[in-house]
Amino acid sequence: MKKIAFLLAALLLLTAGLAGCGGNDGGADAPQDPQADVQEPAGDAAADTGDAAPAADGTLVMGTEATFPPYEFTDADGSITGIDAEIAAAIAEKLGMDLEIKDMAFDSLIPAVQGGSIDFAMAGMTVEPERAESVDFSASYATGVQVVIVPEDSEIASIDDLAGKIIGVQSGTTGDIYCTGDYGQDSVRQYNNGALAVAALLNGQIDCVVIDNEPAKNFVSANTGLKILDTEYAVEDYAIAISKDNPELLDQVNAALEELKADGTLDEIISKYIPAE
Repeated sequence: MKKIAFLLAALLLLTAGLAGCGGNDGGADAPQDPQADVQEPAGDAAADTGDAAPAADGTLVMGTEATFPPYEFTDADGSITGIDAEIAAAIAEKLGMDLEIKDMAFDSLIPAVQGGSIDFAMAGMTVEPERAESVDFSASYATGVQVVIVPEDSEIASIDDLAGKIIGVQSGTTGDIYCTGDYGQDSVRQYNNGALAVAALLNGQIDCVVIDNEPAKNFVSANTGLKILDTEYAVEDYAIAISKDNPELLDQVNAALEELKADGTLDEIISKYIPAE
């Protein structure tokens, strides 16, 4: 009996010891709750635009349509430059990221943002209700004005004279949206970019081109026989299109834009391409 009692006591001690070891696995030597490790740093990073990386490989991918000077165009060495490209580079620097720019058709930009093949789109893009249903927009960084380009001898003298005319626009732009809504699809000819629309105007295929003011200035200065009407078609805000699934990036871009406005970088970039009149 004493031997059996001794064995039982030993077994009880061994069981208690094993239970104690199991308790230690859940204590100081065990991995902590992964959510507890992730949530706190994520909150800190979101407050500082330079600490968090929206893209896993450290690169922000910008989509644009690089035939829209001075906002985006291809320079002599084949690089995409302009107002939007420089602002995007400054934002990427604020976030501690590299910048990659992809050139694509304008009306492919929002689908690319939605599909995740680019992180954001900058292409002199106007904040517009229909677009805002598909993507989120940053704070505005510039103001755009839709104007009308006509031949110097055109009978079109104001916006009121556009009815019954054939209007050229860049496909998918607000000029396209406004003119199609105001005058009907039969009166509008869509082109892949502004340069093609202006070429059609020079060839007499259309009566006018509705496009943003700054690109319009570039096209008119590069092509004799054209002018811009004095009247404005519309005034708009330009902003950056970001996926609705990436609110962290939207917050970081807005914080970076605010810093770039405060330190004068934004005005410096814009005035480099659009001198004050």
